[in-house]
Amino acid sequence: QVQLLESGGGLMQAGGSLTLSCAASGRTFSGYVMGWFRQGPGKEREFVAAIRWTDGMTRYADSVKGRFTISRDNRKNTVDLQMNSLKPEDTAVYYCAADRQGAIIFNAESKYEYWGQGTQVTVSS
Repeated sequence: QVQLLESGGGLMQAGGSLTLSCAASGRTFSGYVMGWFRQGPGKEREFVAAIRWTDGMTRYADSVKGRFTISRDNRKNTVDLQMNSLKPEDTAVYYCAADRQGAIIFNAESKYEYWGQGTQVTVSS
């Protein structure tokens, strides 16, 4: 059983930066695709970014491309989401997710089997 735990959320002013981190218990991320999703107030959950553990290939939503960076740390077995130039519309609960098939980087949440509890990010204008 894979358990994911997000950390690093908080309150930030627009234009600022935050880094979210996702740690796993139960196994390593090796061979997985790891993703970040978010759900803003009154909105559906949406894809933000994902990374393929084997080679570091990444995929981003257009709304965050150029501002957010997803990365992995093999030693710590964590996946980070560096968020720069934050906007009020980035306000959401951010979720870490894991897809064990590990080859294709999907942006559909239905493809991810394991989910964290989420961490709140609030960006004030």
